[in-house]
Amino acid sequence: MKDSNFLKENNGRLMWHPMTSPKDSIDNPPKIITGSKGVTITDIDGHSVVDGVGGLWNVNLGYSCQPVKDAMAAQLDKLPYYSTFRGTSNDVAIELSYELSEFFEPDGMARAFYTSGGSDSVESALRLARQYHKLRGEAGRTKFLSLKKGYHGTHIGGASVNGNANFRTAYEPLLPGCYHIPAPYTYRNPFNETDPETLAQLCVQALEDEIAFQGAGTIAAMIMEPILGAGGVIPPHKSFAPMVQDICNRHGILLITDEVITAYGRTGAWSGARLWGIQPDMMCTAKAITNGYFPFGALMLGHRVAEVFENNPDAKIGHGYTYSGHPVGAAAALACLKETKRLNVIENAAARGTQLFEGAQALMAKYDIIGDVRGGHGLMTALEMVSDRATKKPIDAATAQIVQDVTYENGAMVRISGPNLILSPPLVMTQDDATIILTAIEAGFAAATKG
Repeated sequence: MKDSNFLKENNGRLMWHPMTSPKDSIDNPPKIITGSKGVTITDIDGHSVVDGVGGLWNVNLGYSCQPVKDAMAAQLDKLPYYSTFRGTSNDVAIELSYELSEFFEPDGMARAFYTSGGSDSVESALRLARQYHKLRGEAGRTKFLSLKKGYHGTHIGGASVNGNANFRTAYEPLLPGCYHIPAPYTYRNPFNETDPETLAQLCVQALEDEIAFQGAGTIAAMIMEPILGAGGVIPPHKSFAPMVQDICNRHGILLITDEVITAYGRTGAWSGARLWGIQPDMMCTAKAITNGYFPFGALMLGHRVAEVFENNPDAKIGHGYTYSGHPVGAAAALACLKETKRLNVIENAAARGTQLFEGAQALMAKYDIIGDVRGGHGLMTALEMVSDRATKKPIDAATAQIVQDVTYENGAMVRISGPNLILSPPLVMTQDDATIILTAIEAGFAAATKG
């Protein structure tokens, strides 16, 4: 292994990092993480911190989940790879399909289509949604609806339904036929509405208006996160998702929930769909399905979609990935699902999520730099930072960087995305871990507002 000076010197010079500029990686070298244990990560200089990011929303069971590691090692010895394309399969992928159908049965899911991650799951959902309507004789249903501020990965389809310009403008023109409605974001919305229930109704009316304008017979699907994650942890009013599902059902539009973040317990429920009491037509999952230990995803398909494909001899799926149903990934997912259920992580996610949310609200009472705190549904919390509370002017990047750096120095890794400080720690974190995170964040705010 090369020494630390070599690694630091060559990181930004030789490797491009996602979601930043190559120049920024040189000017502001990323933390080089070299070790981990439990919910703690250690950098190349030996500095250990509680991981308030959970890897990237995905290390739900922490970094020392031995059953998952053992399952992967055993599978590598038995069958390290084989394709699931036409004519071949593997035993662990079949077993996982059974376990996932059982796990997501309350959400109305019946089948699994395997991918290499969340962006793949979204892309697969969009493709299969169009094919579903073609098989039913409605080839004109090609358009997609989604929420502004929503995030759906980085492929051409996912970028097209993304509701944040940061992931779109550099790559336009994108997929035609993608339209966005206002998100139920009480802090910033075009209606200047702060009541969550009223705002939900206004957003739903905007959805109805867009469907009427486009023509319901031209729309394939509506895709949305049950709680918007990367856009700044935006939970809708509890009435929102059921109203959206009702509209989609009335107009023959498929509803796709992007559960890449929210599935497997992060919200304090086993899925975001279950949190809101809905049954979508498809669910995109990935991330926590293998605890981040292997790139793997599963697009789950409901009965209505499955029946159309399975009852039509012309329903060939001309889509897939080299690593769809990878046996090592499937083994990791099986072990992860078993451990997730054994630990009943939704209870701790709810308890620790409340602790972080209430702690963040207490910080807001002390620091004017915090304009809004969002969360309250499991371990998903965001603190939106502003330079002026009255005008809601977003914080400048340099000040946000001070918050992040000082928080890290004081014991916690957090994620800064635009003006938002986002927390998505492992679901197995303790009360003490949450206290460390909150104490470190307070140090960051104190440093940023000093003087």
